[in-house]
Amino acid sequence: MKIPMRFNPALLLAILAAPAFSAVTDVTLDNGLRVIVKEDHRAPVAVSQLWYKAGSMDEFNGTTGVAHVLEHMMFQGTEKVPEGQFSKLIAAAGGKENAFTNRDETVYFQQLQKDRLPIAFGLEADRMANLQLKDESFAKEIQVVMEERRMRTEDNPQSILYEQLMSVAFQEHPYRRPIIGWMNDLESLKAQDARDWYARWYAPNNATLVVAGDVNPQEVIALAKKEFGSLARKALPVRKPQDEPEQRGVKRINVKAPAKLPYLLMAFHAPTLRDPEKDVAPWAFMILAGVLNGNDSARLNKVLVKEKRIAVDVGAGYDGMSRGPGMFFLEGTPAQGKSVAELERSLKSEIARIQKEGVSEKELNRVKAQVIAGDVFQRDSIFYQAMQLGEIATIGLPLDLLDKRLDKLKAVTSEQVREAAKLLKEDNLAIATLDPQPIKGEPGKSTLEGVGNVR
Repeated sequence: MKIPMRFNPALLLAILAAPAFSAVTDVTLDNGLRVIVKEDHRAPVAVSQLWYKAGSMDEFNGTTGVAHVLEHMMFQGTEKVPEGQFSKLIAAAGGKENAFTNRDETVYFQQLQKDRLPIAFGLEADRMANLQLKDESFAKEIQVVMEERRMRTEDNPQSILYEQLMSVAFQEHPYRRPIIGWMNDLESLKAQDARDWYARWYAPNNATLVVAGDVNPQEVIALAKKEFGSLARKALPVRKPQDEPEQRGVKRINVKAPAKLPYLLMAFHAPTLRDPEKDVAPWAFMILAGVLNGNDSARLNKVLVKEKRIAVDVGAGYDGMSRGPGMFFLEGTPAQGKSVAELERSLKSEIARIQKEGVSEKELNRVKAQVIAGDVFQRDSIFYQAMQLGEIATIGLPLDLLDKRLDKLKAVTSEQVREAAKLLKEDNLAIATLDPQPIKGEPGKSTLEGVGNVR
C-alpha cells in the first residue's frame, strides 16, 4: 500500500509510541462458533462479519470456483427469507452488506446502526443452516459468475498474467488455482456441487463471528447465543497438510493477451507468519516491501522510474499472512524503448544491492514510519479492525498479534532486512511476461486477490 508521506522524525516518534490495540473479547459458544468483539465507541455503528474457514484452497479439482459460487447462492433465500429479500431487509434497516471469497476464507458482512445488529445476526444464522439451493436459481447464478470471470479476468491482461503465473509458481498447493475458478469447471458445475460444499463447510464450528463498533461485548455474546446457539455443529472434513514441494529452478511463462503495453510479474516463494514470537523473516519482509515500494521515494520508483527511466511504474508486495505458502512479488511496466528483459534485470539488481549492502538506519527508520503508520491509520476504520481480527482468527494466529505487530515491526533491523532479501533466490522465482496483442476492446478492471459478490 502506497502512503504519500515524507519522513518526519516527530511523526516517527509519535507512531512508535502509539497505544496498543484495545481489548478484544473472544468467546467460543457450545456449538463451536467463535465470537470476537472489539469495542469502538466513536460512532453509533457496528460491523458484523461472519468468516467461514473455507476458501478456494479447500476445493477439489474439477470444482474450482465452487466456494465463490456458493457465496453468490447464499443470497438466494431460505424458507423464512425468500430469494432477494436478504439485501432488502438490511437496506431497510439502514445498513450495507456484501460478501467476498478468498483463498483462505469466505466472508459475509454488514455495517449498520448498533441497535440493528439483531437483524444481521438473525439473517446470518438462518442462512447458515437453512439455505435453499434450487436448481433454477443455480442455473441463473452460475451465468452471473461466468460473466464475472470474463469481465475481471479474461478481459484484463494483468489479471490473466497473475492467474497464469500462480498456476506455474505453485506445483502442488491449491493456491495455484484461481479463486473464481477455471471457466471449464464453472461450465461443468451443478447445483449439487454447491449443496455439497455448503453441507461440508457451513457450520458454526467452522465459522468466526466478528463484531466491531459501538457495542457492549456481553450483549453481543448474549445475542449470538440467542440467534446462533441452537445451530448444530458438524463433523468437519480432516484437513490434510498441503505443503508446496521445493522449487528446483526458475520458472518462466510468456502470456499473449490483448494489451497496450508489456508487463512483468515476478513471484518469489517466501516464509509466512506461523509463530509471531519466534518468526523473524516475515516481519523483515514487510519492511523490505516498504523499502522497495512505499511511496515516491521508495527504491524501485526512485531508481527505476525517476532516475534510470527503465519503467513507467513498478511495485513490490509481500503476501505473508495466510493459511498457505507466502509470496514476495515484484512487478512493472517497461518504459517506451525499454524491454521486459531490461526491467527484469533492473529489478533483480535492486534486490542484489540490498542483499549486498542492506539498508541504512535512516532509510530503515523512514520505512518503518511509513509501514507502521499505514497499519495505525487503517485501524481508524471499524471495518478494517474487524477484518484484521477475522483474518488472524481464520489463519489460526493469536489475537494478541494485533498488540505485538507494531513492536515486531519496530524491532526489525537492517541486517534482518538484508537476510530476508537473501532469501529471494532464482531457484524460488517464477516470472511471467505479458506479450501484448492487438486490442479489440477496452480491458476490464482487475481483481487479483479476492472475488466479491457485488450486487
